[in-house]
Amino acid sequence: MNSKKRVLSLFSGCGGMDLGMEGNFWVHEDFINKKIHPDWVIDKNKHLIKLAKTSFETVFSNDIEVSAKNAWLSYFNRNIFHQESVVDLVEKHNRGEFSFPKDIDIVTGGFPCQDFSVAGKRRGLQSHKNHDGNYLDKKTDNYLKNRGMLYYWMKKVIEITQPKIFIAENVKGLNSLFEVKKKIESDFQAINNQGYIVFSKLLYAPDYGIPQTRERLFFIGINKQYLSRKWIKLSNLQDFINPFPEITHYDPQNSVIHNNNLKSYSTVRSALSGLLEPELEINDQAQMKFSRAKFYGKTQGQIEINLDGLSPTIRAEHHGNIEFRRLSLELGGRYHDEINSGKKMRRLTVRECARIQTFPDDYEFVRDNKIFKTDLPISASKAYKLIGNAVPPLLSYHIAMKLDSIWDNLFNDNYLDHLEQQRSAIF
Repeated sequence: MNSKKRVLSLFSGCGGMDLGMEGNFWVHEDFINKKIHPDWVIDKNKHLIKLAKTSFETVFSNDIEVSAKNAWLSYFNRNIFHQESVVDLVEKHNRGEFSFPKDIDIVTGGFPCQDFSVAGKRRGLQSHKNHDGNYLDKKTDNYLKNRGMLYYWMKKVIEITQPKIFIAENVKGLNSLFEVKKKIESDFQAINNQGYIVFSKLLYAPDYGIPQTRERLFFIGINKQYLSRKWIKLSNLQDFINPFPEITHYDPQNSVIHNNNLKSYSTVRSALSGLLEPELEINDQAQMKFSRAKFYGKTQGQIEINLDGLSPTIRAEHHGNIEFRRLSLELGGRYHDEINSGKKMRRLTVRECARIQTFPDDYEFVRDNKIFKTDLPISASKAYKLIGNAVPPLLSYHIAMKLDSIWDNLFNDNYLDHLEQQRSAIF
């Protein structure tokens, strides 16, 4: 591996994207296809495997939420988290009161999705909320500072730091807001006078070993000024470069894909294996805590999770919309043996949501001062939202490893010269 490539993380949340960009965390063995990626596994412990480190290192992270900061710091333990609106950071930079780190290789950011999600009001680029989460005053507030325009401020950071690559993430709903998506893509491309080639793609989490039906839209931009000379000559670069990871899993029952190297989709059962019931857990506060909201009938979140299939998308929800780990027999619960053995009807715990999102168990999502004195408290309510908003670390890891594998080919002329020398030696 080369020396670490420097990552600037915006809208970091609890750090799902950041963790995946760095690697070196544990996941269930079913989540990784070792036929395709045998070099990803560096350790094994029963049904868990540890993923190799990438060549990336986060040197700056940012979010406006104190709970995000507390979750991020409790895992990463680095004094690089800036709890402030990206709008304020850019404006401070412009006034000479703040500086972003230099020599940034990648900027990442999942800019807020509420105004693009099909679960929301879909106001697009004209949110009713300000960048700081307060309601927008249309008479006095700057339109560019509304929540739906926060991608614009990510664009400003990219203009300032000039990374080789940027990665932006948002909900699937943005893909169907065609004009909005087109404008965002066009604005990203326009950085430095059309200086970035921008790729966009919907990624389906189960295709990468993640046991939930999550779909997210990713934009990946590549800075033309750093490209090696062989690419600069081409006018149709997007036909030759694919920055997105190849799939590793599939649904054998419903897929037209026939590839013996692919694994079947992972299951919720694998994700939750080994966890104790909340009343039996004495150490992990995230497994001890779960929503006690009653069953509300036929509304979002009122279903029982399918252990032998995929979970619905883990959403950034309040307690009443968290899916059930098991329902009572009277409400149609399918896990008769569990109920008959005395296990209770309940919703998913915080840890179970985190497991389905592929976070490792050493990520502390609940830190209750009443249980254990801490300077970084996080409530269960905040934890549910943080986890639902996060990019699954394993999905981010797939992207990081793909970019790692093509980095020298994209940016290093020495790599190109080396290949040409190899060809000359052969012929």
